[in-house]
Amino acid sequence: MRIATWNVNGIRARQAQVEEWMARERPDVVCLQEIKVPSAQVPLPLGAMDDYWCYWHGERAYSGVALHVRKALSLQRPVCSHPGFDHENRIAAVEVGGVTVASVYVPNGGKDFPAKLRFLEAMVDYAAGLHAAGTALVMCGDLNVARSERDVHPRERKPAAIGQLPEERALFERLLAAGGLVDVGRAQDPANDQLFTWWAPWRNMRQRNIGWRLDYVLASEALAARAVSCTVSPEVGTSDHAPVLAEFQPLSS
Repeated sequence: MRIATWNVNGIRARQAQVEEWMARERPDVVCLQEIKVPSAQVPLPLGAMDDYWCYWHGERAYSGVALHVRKALSLQRPVCSHPGFDHENRIAAVEVGGVTVASVYVPNGGKDFPAKLRFLEAMVDYAAGLHAAGTALVMCGDLNVARSERDVHPRERKPAAIGQLPEERALFERLLAAGGLVDVGRAQDPANDQLFTWWAPWRNMRQRNIGWRLDYVLASEALAARAVSCTVSPEVGTSDHAPVLAEFQPLSS
């Protein structure tokens, strides 16, 4: 199973890029964030792709997430759901192939930092509940937290910067522990201190790889143990985030 995530920073601006990327990579499940559009205004053909069940959960010009599930994995349209802590269209989940996949866009926190912490705390409880029930889980998306110092380029490390604060990082680690989750990108590439997924859109930061790692694939331990790869594609698209693609061997094999 190939599961991908990408904060597109506006699906209408990135429509062709997303279509080209999906056609090339052929993910089984695609999680998008910051789509910034209600479902009725999603541009075609993205809104109704032949090979995917498409679900859009957004509003005009702000936030929003999406899920795409390959029809070969689900003969009927899968049911997408939203945990009770969903607000501003920031999380959608779907069950496919015995795995719950959630597309998540954590608030940045710049305007309302306590709301960001509440959202992260609710994610901890959500993941813990699924873990206790024995549900395999993959949480994908822009979590807006650089997990550790090594997940920020040295020139960008700022102790007082939102996204790098101790309380945010503590909640990230609680999420992993409570949910029985593994940071697949880091597990697959543990020695890479240049592994970033977001770059400020100025001074050629992306070209110079002066960035932060904010986008993650977090997977239940049993599934993470079957990970084949988890790669970032900084060359793809014009969003300030890059797509991340993880590949897993089937749980049943």
